Amino acid sequence: MDIEQIVETVLAKIQQQGRLPTESQQTMQFNEPASSVDEPLNAQIIAHARAITPARIGIGHTGTRMKTAHYLHFRVDHAAAQDAVYQEVDEALLQRLQLPILHSNAKDLKQYLMDLQAGRTLAETSTSWVKQHLKKHIDVQIIISNGLSSAAIEANIESILPALLQGLQLKNITMNPPVYVKRARVWIQDEVAKLVDCKLAIILIGERPGLNTAESMSAYLIYRPTDKTVEADRTVISNIHEAGLAPVEAGAYLSEIMAQMLQLECTGVTFMRKKTAKN
Repeated sequence: MDIEQIVETVLAKIQQQGRLPTESQQTMQFNEPASSVDEPLNAQIIAHARAITPARIGIGHTGTRMKTAHYLHFRVDHAAAQDAVYQEVDEALLQRLQLPILHSNAKDLKQYLMDLQAGRTLAETSTSWVKQHLKKHIDVQIIISNGLSSAAIEANIESILPALLQGLQLKNITMNPPVYVKRARVWIQDEVAKLVDCKLAIILIGERPGLNTAESMSAYLIYRPTDKTVEADRTVISNIHEAGLAPVEAGAYLSEIMAQMLQLECTGVTFMRKKTAKN
């Protein structure tokens, strides 16, 4: 049997099990096949391990290769990861959230991927917009960017942003409206923070997609960045998605630690040291 016949056989089996999507669905999603280990010594341990991690374990093999059903699932996840990088965030979503769209100096995706510095700085027109439209001397500036995964922003931003804004407002923390920066790197928060002279800058950014999820987002926080800022000065809360740190919970948690950061006037390693000493 050649590879095409094998694929047709597997797809027919998936369709019989009702796991094949209808033609009207734009994205094809397959449920991860159950464990395929032949004659396992302890099936219970395999089932327990598979229940607590999305890692590809306990999938069995045929000779030196993974079984076809698992291989097809791997290809689907790989395609989703590529889509997350190459696709743009739906502008209708950005308009619905009333997010101004700014741009980094990365003129296209190729430059964004190859030139780190281009993604770390604002385009001249966006710099002018920030100077004209955003208030200075506020507590917090929120920045959102697709980064390396537009899927992460589309999946999480509508849940995390209201929770974060509400939490900060209840604590009487002053802030500008959030802005969206297309094709930005984390360090762009330093430039925006200096332009608006805010105390604390946070960027919600799509992370490099893996093969378990393409929807993981991170939040990076920096207190009053300067030219001497190093990565140890930055705090990151990662793995924000429905199967990790749920976006609504992340928004509430971020507002809490941001209030503490403003009180202790620091982020990163210094924040953890001061927070531990205080407790």
